[in-house]
Amino acid sequence: MQDLLASSGFDKLKEGAIVTATITEIRQNDVVVDIGGKSEGVIPANEFIDIGDLQIGSSIDVYVEKLEDKSGAPVLSFDKAEQKKNWDNILTKFPEGSIAAGRVKAKVKGGLIVSIGVDSFLPASHIDIQPPKNLDQYVGQTYDFKVLKINLDRKNIVLSRRELIEEQRTNKRKNLLDSIQPGQVRKGVVKNITDFGAFIDLDGMDGLLHITDMSWGRIAHPSEILKQGEEINVMIIEVNREKERVSLGLKQTTKNPWDEIEHKFPVGAKVHGKVVNLVPYGAFIEIEPGVEGLVHITEMSWTKRITKPSELLKVGQELDAVVLGIQKEDQKISLGLRQLEPNPWDMARHNYPIGARVRGKVRNMTTYGAFIELEEGIDGMVHVSDLSWTRKVNHPTEILKKGDEVEAIVLDVDASQQRISLGVKQLAVDPWTDIDAFFKIGDVVTGVVSKITSFGAFVELKDGIDGLVHISQISEERIEKVKDVLKPGQEITARVIKIDREERRLGLSVKAANYSEQQLAAETASFEALNRDSSGDMMNLGDILDAASDKKD
Repeated sequence: MQDLLASSGFDKLKEGAIVTATITEIRQNDVVVDIGGKSEGVIPANEFIDIGDLQIGSSIDVYVEKLEDKSGAPVLSFDKAEQKKNWDNILTKFPEGSIAAGRVKAKVKGGLIVSIGVDSFLPASHIDIQPPKNLDQYVGQTYDFKVLKINLDRKNIVLSRRELIEEQRTNKRKNLLDSIQPGQVRKGVVKNITDFGAFIDLDGMDGLLHITDMSWGRIAHPSEILKQGEEINVMIIEVNREKERVSLGLKQTTKNPWDEIEHKFPVGAKVHGKVVNLVPYGAFIEIEPGVEGLVHITEMSWTKRITKPSELLKVGQELDAVVLGIQKEDQKISLGLRQLEPNPWDMARHNYPIGARVRGKVRNMTTYGAFIELEEGIDGMVHVSDLSWTRKVNHPTEILKKGDEVEAIVLDVDASQQRISLGVKQLAVDPWTDIDAFFKIGDVVTGVVSKITSFGAFVELKDGIDGLVHISQISEERIEKVKDVLKPGQEITARVIKIDREERRLGLSVKAANYSEQQLAAETASFEALNRDSSGDMMNLGDILDAASDKKD
């Protein structure tokens, strides 16, 4: 037995030793070897770089971890045998700073385990320029690494792939800066996306692709057209070799759609597009990628009163429009929606001839007049001066209120300005054209006080004609304030003392209403010398009474 053991070498087997083994079987997941022991050992297939290189019957060195496990088989490792042999000459083979090829064996906390003949540690921060989120993708892959640090006592080696990549990029950056020129088209990979643009890896250095150079059209964010990791063609716009900066363009790699815009979309042409943006003054319509036109709010409808575009349109809506104008240099196109429909104002002069009697509702009022809706979208305006022949109207609310149904006469039509002038007073005859038929100086009249002022009171007489009682003509006694004697709505009797055709107003006197014929005659006679002024015109009764009042005072 001793002779047999000596010849087999079994007595040389011990834990921690490196022995020669013969491959007896190659399986899918492991390799069976004979080390001359009681039984064969099994080595996991993943300890070999390529199991296909092994052959049955060939010899390999293995490391004895245990002579026997629970089943009596030896526990062996090809990888540890290689590492133990390699540690003996690691400084000679891979000194610090050298480049070593290695295979990633496993993921561990903080990084990866890489075999370069011996197990080494690759920190996550040294895997790539940007630390990866998923380390599993590297397991089983083979790369070149830079040996950063070797600690023989602890049998610890630290590697870096990042430094190697950075050194390679530095050389590539220098070569790229030497060869790159504006106008060139280069391939690049989207490295990072920001709100203002994207950084493109040009395989040597990064270039900035600004959002304004991504598309001829409108984009809100670069992520609408780019994805991180995507390969794209970009044009070199500008190169700053001192600062090592490169500006890139994506839209410049395609034809500018504005170059032949006037031929593609001539004025008057009907176009189809999509609403891409709404602003207070209108809507932007994309009629092809990179080409947008503006529909101003005034060009949306002939008749609807649109205060904001969202009342009629919404983003994403598809519609037709008409090209109204092109400013090629400014890259602006004016579009219209209402031009797709007949303009109702083209028939306004026919439908509302001057002198026609029309009817409508009071839609709105301003200080200068009232707007009457004749049909949807078409208003006529009655100016305050055309509300009454006889009353001095300061605001239309004195006669009308919103929603009133009124009749009026068409005075003028301006289709180009979309205006129709109406008159209410023209429905009746102007009483001032024959005022003498209604009132004469000396007539005693009855009316109602309509308004009080500091200088007198306005009195509404028959046929809507206004008269003014001056403060001096209210009483024989001196009056400080008109409101102390007269009130709005009060009925009074007065005498017509003056007819003012220019102001279209009658001068009245309350105190003269009580004069007898004899008193009037006496008053008139006493101022006979003043009956004519410097022009030779006859003084009216009002002038005589005013003069009499001055004399008494």
